[in-house]
Amino acid sequence: MEGMKSTLQQNWDLDSIFPGGSGSAEFRTFLDQLKQDIESFSQAFGEWSRQPSSALVPATEKLQSISARLGEAESFTECLASQNMEDRQAAVLTSAVKTLRASFEASLSRYNRLLAEIPDDEWNRKIEQEDSLRTIRFNLEERREQAKDMLPPEQEALIQDLGVDGYHGWAEMYNTIVNRIRIPFEGRELSAGQAANKLHHPDANVRREMFAKWEQAWADHEDLFSAVLNRIAGFRLQVYRYRGWDSVLKEPLRYNRMSRETLDSMWQAIEEAKPVLVEYLQRKAKLLGLDRLSWADVEAPLGNERASISYDEAADIIVQQFAGFSPRMADFAEQAFRNRWIEAADRPGKRPGGFCTSFPVSKQSRIFMTYGGTSSNVSTIAHELGHAYHQAVLDGLPELAQHYAMNVAETASTFAEWILSDAMVRSAKDDKERLLLLDDKVQNVVSFFMNIHARFLFEVRFYEERRAGMVPAERLNELMLDAQRRAYRDALSEYHPRFWASKLHFYLTDVPFYNFPYSFGYLFSAGLYARAVREGAAFEQRYVDLLRDTGRMTVEQLAAKHLGVDLTKPGFWQEAVNTAVQDVRQFLKLSEESA
Repeated sequence: MEGMKSTLQQNWDLDSIFPGGSGSAEFRTFLDQLKQDIESFSQAFGEWSRQPSSALVPATEKLQSISARLGEAESFTECLASQNMEDRQAAVLTSAVKTLRASFEASLSRYNRLLAEIPDDEWNRKIEQEDSLRTIRFNLEERREQAKDMLPPEQEALIQDLGVDGYHGWAEMYNTIVNRIRIPFEGRELSAGQAANKLHHPDANVRREMFAKWEQAWADHEDLFSAVLNRIAGFRLQVYRYRGWDSVLKEPLRYNRMSRETLDSMWQAIEEAKPVLVEYLQRKAKLLGLDRLSWADVEAPLGNERASISYDEAADIIVQQFAGFSPRMADFAEQAFRNRWIEAADRPGKRPGGFCTSFPVSKQSRIFMTYGGTSSNVSTIAHELGHAYHQAVLDGLPELAQHYAMNVAETASTFAEWILSDAMVRSAKDDKERLLLLDDKVQNVVSFFMNIHARFLFEVRFYEERRAGMVPAERLNELMLDAQRRAYRDALSEYHPRFWASKLHFYLTDVPFYNFPYSFGYLFSAGLYARAVREGAAFEQRYVDLLRDTGRMTVEQLAAKHLGVDLTKPGFWQEAVNTAVQDVRQFLKLSEESA
């Protein structure tokens, strides 16, 4: 901890990955070699298809090598594009990498079909004979089954090729439009990322002024955003139609390795908990001197007493609280701060939001966010460090066994937030500070139980209507408003109808339905955290063991093996909901006199 006392830099180090930024000659050489290897991989299928069983080992080795390097390239270009949205060369490189991804995905369709063509008895014999295959049996058999549910490889390859400009290109267009948004505030022009931090300002007048400008900024471009969203959804629906898929949830559920029964059980438990959250929203309104909260008030801090938290202070807080659960996790976080794995500087030109991305070849991660000194920003860093720690735990496993889905990814990140927030509440110096910290925790419950649910409800309805044709901006506003009212049990005085335009997650083409996995991750981590509290230090290794299996099991298998629970039944979810709701009830009890 002593070394953490020096001033930390808030700009990440990308040169240790590829020196020179978007002008890196080393990165271009890396891409050239990757392109050659992808082409060689594709050409080899002519020979491999004649003896699929014999080809299984060399084909799988090449696949894993290319997959790791492609992941390295994608992470690097994502970092370049996010740190400076004006970097035109970064956009060129991003497009080049997406083209390589499309070419590789086309070959993966042929690889998956190769797996499916091996007779069952021969398949089982080959898997048992080869150690390199036995360790990734789950991943190979998953691909083998999926191949039976897809179009012929040539048609899947065509979809991937057309998707570079006809699908992923629309996602890039969204980023281009967002980059042009400027929001006036106190005599200067803020980017969308900078303006987003002002929405949580302690001064209600500042919040409301910014929220009005925020909503207007997206309204000014809503026709463009609606065109982009409709084209992304239209492309996706057409692919589903040709594959014979009836449900828009088929792909996201398969991607997240979970069943519809698990999803429904989770939402049911969340719905049953909402009355106490409505009570919280009503109590918070009274504490803020309001009749009802507006959208801009839900995440508002209670009062102006809380001082800004410096970046160095945030680092010390996170490392200290992680150490209470896991010295190994604390050491990892300290390494990330020291080695400049985090881009936190508050400056124009950055993309809004935050993320963690891993570099499979370098075995490092990078975290992106815009730090404004709020407790929410501290939680964001802890959240993204949870992602990075998850990836570090997987280092050393075969590449295919490291491909975990978003829902369990959000488990690791949210578990890190639980560690931080719970420790801070326990160490509060008085009830006043404890109330403020509890409010931060309960805001997460509202987000995962209500905000994320609204996104899910909106997206389901939107896709239903998109099947019949384009959905205009006015209708998108109506769908979002209805979803928010339902999800929040009509507890707010004002909503955010253009949230569909402002939220990047609706425009991501790599992961469909980028919403319900957040709620899954939050509740799954709540269940894990409840066990960690009960078991103490003994749980650390169990947690690591669970994380190491996230890329080679369904979530139902993962929960059964490591927790002994059935996720398709309400029991676990109710327990997890109760863990989260404890904070809500503690907040209500502590705030009775103040209200």
